[in-house]
Amino acid sequence: MHDIKAIRENPRAFDEGLARRSLAPRAESLLALDDRRRAAILELQKAQERRNVASKEIGAAMARKDAVVAGALKDEVARLKIAMPELESAEKAAGAALDKELAAIPNLLAPDAPDGKDENDNVEVRRVGAPPKFPDGFAPREHFDIGEALGLMDFDAAAKLSGARFVVLKGSLARLERALLQFMLDLHTREHGYLEINPPVLVRDAAMFGTAQLPKFRNDQFFASREIDFGDVRSILQSEFGAPSLIETLGPVELWKVARDVQLAARDDTEAFENGEAIMEIFQRATRAKRFAQSSWLIPTAEVPLTNLVRESIVDEKRLPLRFTAGTLCFRAEAGAAGKDTRGMIRQHQFEKVELVSITTPEDSGFEHERMTACAEEVLKRLDLHFRTVALCAGDMGFAAQKTYDIEVWLPGQGRFREISSCSVCGDFQARRMNARCKAADAKHTRFVHTLNGSGVAVGRALVAVLENYQNPDGSVTVPDVLKPYMGGLTRIAPKA
Repeated sequence: MHDIKAIRENPRAFDEGLARRSLAPRAESLLALDDRRRAAILELQKAQERRNVASKEIGAAMARKDAVVAGALKDEVARLKIAMPELESAEKAAGAALDKELAAIPNLLAPDAPDGKDENDNVEVRRVGAPPKFPDGFAPREHFDIGEALGLMDFDAAAKLSGARFVVLKGSLARLERALLQFMLDLHTREHGYLEINPPVLVRDAAMFGTAQLPKFRNDQFFASREIDFGDVRSILQSEFGAPSLIETLGPVELWKVARDVQLAARDDTEAFENGEAIMEIFQRATRAKRFAQSSWLIPTAEVPLTNLVRESIVDEKRLPLRFTAGTLCFRAEAGAAGKDTRGMIRQHQFEKVELVSITTPEDSGFEHERMTACAEEVLKRLDLHFRTVALCAGDMGFAAQKTYDIEVWLPGQGRFREISSCSVCGDFQARRMNARCKAADAKHTRFVHTLNGSGVAVGRALVAVLENYQNPDGSVTVPDVLKPYMGGLTRIAPKA
């Protein structure tokens, strides 16, 4: 989310930043919306102030027994009371219109982020290691050919269960994937100073909005919901709040009002208030239909829950940076990937990933970005995999990022580098959406934190890289040295005799 005050102070710089992303100028239209919002706020404030003054004047008029003036003032207060809800509604509508426009605009790029149109304009920063050497005459195979030949990678079974872009891993390949995840978490927690988190994989709208998956990327997400019968809603209300005879006579709208009234009345009673919150959760998504959906989003990355750990909070700057890591299942619809990587594990709807998230001060976010990228690179160094790190250009940059490094691992079967990690600094873009702030002990005011996220790394793609780089002519796969302690003594995955 962008700061409308900063746009007002320097609209030209804002439009120049949009131009780097090949976007049209927006400052003028945004400031017009802000003018409308500010005018609505002013009108509401004037009405509130006049109501307060008139109320005091009524008392003074009555004290001096001036019934005519007191009556006129009472009429004025009555008119203001009628007008104020409309003024409040206008103020909220104007604010919502501005917020909607701001929420749809991507982050501005860091000054040192490269310009360019697409991935062909990305800038290579460094290259580490070298491709593996295979015996003469041996053509390295792609990971799906290796896995299927081993009898341990089954796409057909997965398709019967779940459809395309899923896989069933078996035996030692399943264990190898688990070993990769455990190795990465151990490395990041023991040596890199990240705190391991086991977060929910179902999150609310606000969490997805906070990290900018919503509203722009709604079609890329998976949505989980459960339907609740209208009768079930009645039962919940009856069991929690009683008054069954009253509830039986109420329709959906009236039930919602009952739930809201109970929730508001129970604020001093923690248990009752939590129950009221649960009922409100149902009705906030309700329609006049006979069924109500209770729903959540499946996370596309652990960036969502990890970054939102500081939402709506003020963090003592002495505690920063906060560094979190998690190994979770992730879910992506791959809505824009039709025809891309249709075979294999490169682009799936469900996959595992180890995520890195940092919450830091504005002064330290640049350093933290370089550090996070180095932590992700260390995973590939320990696995002895050839890789390169590239700085993404403006045309290839993610929506919330100011600057991004992609780490691309060499895949011999494909004969090219493929992304295995993306590490981004977002500045205060996500923090504004989450209202996440920090404050120094001697500071008078709070300020927004800076957030960073990166893959440390994608587990499925790491498995792909190990299979292709450690394959042998006899169809077997050598277990990398760093993973052997996690494999129960297994040093080589071989086809069944």
